[in-house]
Formats: sequence, C-alpha cells, structure tokens
Amino acid sequence: MAKQTDLRVIRTKKMIFSAFMKLVEKKGLSAVTIQEIADEAMINRATFYAHFKDKQDLYQQIFNKAITSFAKILDADIIRDGNKLKINTIETLLTQLFQEIWANREFFVLASSGTNQNTLAKMLQDLLQKRYAQLFSQLKITQDETPIPTSFIVSYMTSIFIGTVHWWVYSDGSFSPEHLAKLIIQLIANGHLTVLGLEMVND
Repeated sequence: MAKQTDLRVIRTKKMIFSAFMKLVEKKGLSAVTIQEIADEAMINRATFYAHFKDKQDLYQQIFNKAITSFAKILDADIIRDGNKLKINTIETLLTQLFQEIWANREFFVLASSGTNQNTLAKMLQDLLQKRYAQLFSQLKITQDETPIPTSFIVSYMTSIFIGTVHWWVYSDGSFSPEHLAKLIIQLIANGHLTVLGLEMVND
C-alpha cells in the first residue's frame, strides 16, 4: 500500500511540475497563480498544498530535483587516477547526465533561460565547489606556475555547461547524449584541460 501511495505522490508531483513549467514558459513566473497550476495539472488546490507550501516552494523544489540528478552523477572520486582525469569514465558520466537532461528537457528549457539561468548557475556552482574543490586543489592547476583559483575554474565550467545545455535543449535533438558527450570530451581534452595543464588518460 505504501508503494502505491509513493507512486501516486510521484505522479502528482510530476503533473504539478509539468503544469507549472508550461505556465511559466507561457506567462512568466510572477503571473502564474496556484489556481492556474491546479487547473493545468487537473488537481484541486488542497492537493497542491499537500505537496508544496506555495509557488516559490514549488519553484525551488524543481531546481533541487535537477541538482540532485547532477549530484548522483558528478562523483569526483571516480574520475581521477592520481593527478590525471579518466577520459572514458568522464564520457560515461557526461552521457548519463545528458540523458537525464533530455529526459527532463521541458524543465531545462525553462531553467537555462532568462533569470532562471542565474538560479541554476548558482546552484550548480555550489555543487561543483563542494564536489570538486578538493580535487582541483590536489591536481594543483596552475598557469605559468601561478595557482588558478578554484572559484574561477568552477565559474568557467558552469558557464560552459549551462551554455551547452541551453543550446542543446533548444536544438532539434540531432545530437544524442552520447554524441554530445564525445564532442565535449574532444573539445576539453584538446583545449581547456590542456591549457590548464591537466592530463586525461584512457581507462
């Protein structure tokens, strides 16, 4: 019985998420009302408030859901071999990440656009800082023997990633998650990481 209840909760939240994103894309966040969300999701207001405190809580939970998906995949401990980065592992993780993004394309169209992009960028920067600060420190990334601040690397990675996601979710889907992951590996392995003095190895 508990499992059935959990599935109902998941389905209801998914309908609310979808309705909210559709309305925000059409009208903008400030113009959307709780009643409109309930009507679009085909639920009543009481059901909405059973899952969310208010519109802002719903908005925040959608972003938290996205960041949680990233956190499951972005594991710094498994992408390194000493002071080198494992290219095949990173490609696999990127593919999984892009599969997750494409499965939730509707959200990422919204999240990577306008002022929402700033919210997503800040949350992603915080995640990368927590997950990768120690790794970057141990890799001792320098430019002309001058240490490069981790905050700069995180900001740089975030801007590239969000720009890529924004382009991709608005595209016609001709680039598969696997294709996009391979392309990014090719670009960073022969460009950004080389400039930073990092090495990538096949694993």
